[in-house]
Amino acid sequence: MTDTSTNMRLKLPVACFILEIILIILFGVFVEYDYDTSAKLFNGNTGNHGHGTGHATGHDAGTSQNTSHKSDRNDYENDFYYRYPSFQDVHVMIFIGFGFLMTFLQRYGFSSVGFNFLVAAFSLQWATLMQGFLHGLHDGKIAIGVESMINADFCTGSVLISFGAVLGKTSPLQLLIMAIFEVTLFSVNEYILLGLLGTRDAGGSMTIHTFGAYFGLMVTRILYRPNLNKSKHKNSSVYHSDMFAMIGTIYLWMFWPSFNSAITEHGDPQHRTAMNTYYSLAACTMSTYAMSALVAHDGKLDMVHIQNAALAGGVAAGTAGEMMLTPFGSMIVGFLAGIISVLGFKYLSPILEEKLKIQDTCGVHNLHGMPGILGAIVGAVTAVAIPKEVYGNGLEKVFPDVASGERDTSYQAGMQAVSLAVTLSFAIIGGVIVGFILKVPILGAPPDTACFEDSIYWEVPGEEHHHQELTAVRTEESDKLND
Repeated sequence: MTDTSTNMRLKLPVACFILEIILIILFGVFVEYDYDTSAKLFNGNTGNHGHGTGHATGHDAGTSQNTSHKSDRNDYENDFYYRYPSFQDVHVMIFIGFGFLMTFLQRYGFSSVGFNFLVAAFSLQWATLMQGFLHGLHDGKIAIGVESMINADFCTGSVLISFGAVLGKTSPLQLLIMAIFEVTLFSVNEYILLGLLGTRDAGGSMTIHTFGAYFGLMVTRILYRPNLNKSKHKNSSVYHSDMFAMIGTIYLWMFWPSFNSAITEHGDPQHRTAMNTYYSLAACTMSTYAMSALVAHDGKLDMVHIQNAALAGGVAAGTAGEMMLTPFGSMIVGFLAGIISVLGFKYLSPILEEKLKIQDTCGVHNLHGMPGILGAIVGAVTAVAIPKEVYGNGLEKVFPDVASGERDTSYQAGMQAVSLAVTLSFAIIGGVIVGFILKVPILGAPPDTACFEDSIYWEVPGEEHHHQELTAVRTEESDKLND
C-alpha cells in the first residue's frame, strides 16, 4: 500500500528527532520550575512570586503567600494538591477521550489513537513554550507548574479537534506541521482574548472549541479531495469500531466538568463551573437521544449522534460555566446544544460537503463549532443579564475588571462578543494559510484511493494484514494469467 510519496521511513524520523531536539534546547534555555515546584522557592525565602499563566483566571491568593522557613508552609498548600486531580482528568480526555472518540472508522483505529498520541505529545511541549512566551515570561524565563500542564493540554485539545476534521486524509507529518502552526496561533489568540481583552472563557468555548473547529474546517476545505469517493467504502464504521468510539465518548462525558473547571478560581467558581457543566451535559444527552430518534425515518437511534452530540453540552457551558448561570440556565444551554448538534449532523454536514466542499470527517462543526459559538453567545448574554449584586463579594473572582470599576457589565459583554469575532478570524485565516502549506507533496498525504486506511502508515497484524497480502498475491497471479 505504501509508495514513495507516502513512505515515512526517513520523513517521520527526521521530523520527530529535529522537533524534539529543538524543544529540548528551548526548554533548557527558557523553562524553569515555578514557585510551587521549586525546592528552594517553595520552602525558602521567596519574596513575591506568582504562578502560572492561567487559562481563565489565575490562582487563589491563598497559595501565593511569602514564606521564610519550610515549617512555615504546609506542603498541602502546594498548588499540586488543588490542581493535579483536574489535570489528570483533562489528560485522560486528551489521550483516551479524543483518541478513542475517533476510532469509529472501520480501518483507521491505529491511526486515530496513534496519531492522536503523537500529535498530543508534541503539542503539549510546544504549547508550554508558546503560552509561556506570551503569558508568563519573567526575566527571560518561563516558570511552569501544574497549571502550565493544564493549559498546555487545553491547547492540545484544540489541535486534536482540528485533527478530527482532517481525520483519515492526512499523513502524520502533515499533522505535526499543522500542530506547529495551530499551537502558535492558538496561543496568540488566547493571549489577545484573555490578556488584552479581559475575556472570560473558563472552559474554552471560544479559545479551544470554536478556534479548533473552524481552523480544522478551513484546513480540510483547502485540502479538498474531489475524488474522495474512491475511499467512501472505508469512511464508515462497523459494530466494534463504534463501540470503541463510545469509550471515548463516555470518558469525555464523565470528565468534562473537570475540563471546564480546571483553571477557574479556587472555591465557589470552580465548584459552580463543574456543577453547571454536569447539568448541561445531562440535559444535552436527553435532547440528543430525542432528536436522534426524531430525525430518523424509522425512529432508530444513530450512534454517530450519541457519540458526538451528547457532548455538546460540555462545549456550550464552557464560557459561562463559572458565571451565575444557575443549574436551570445550564440545562437550557445543554438542551439547546444537543438539538443543534444533531440537526447539524443530520442536515448541515451533507450541505457543507456538497456546496462548500468541506469534508469534515468527524463532524467537528457539529460538536465543537456550533456549540462553541452558542457557548460564546451564552457567555456574553449571561455577563450582561445577571446583575452584579447576584455575585456579591464573589464578583471579583469572576469579573475582576467589573468589580474594580474599570468596566461595566455591558462593556464586558461587548468584549465577550468581540472575542468571538477575533477567534473566528484567527481560525479561518490561519486555517486557510496552513491548509495551503500542508498541500506540499513531500509531506506524504495519502492518495484518494487509500484514505481512511491504516495499512498505508502502519504495520497491521492479524487477519486484516493477511487478507491484504492474499489479495495482492491473487491480483498478481491474475495479471500473469491475463498476460
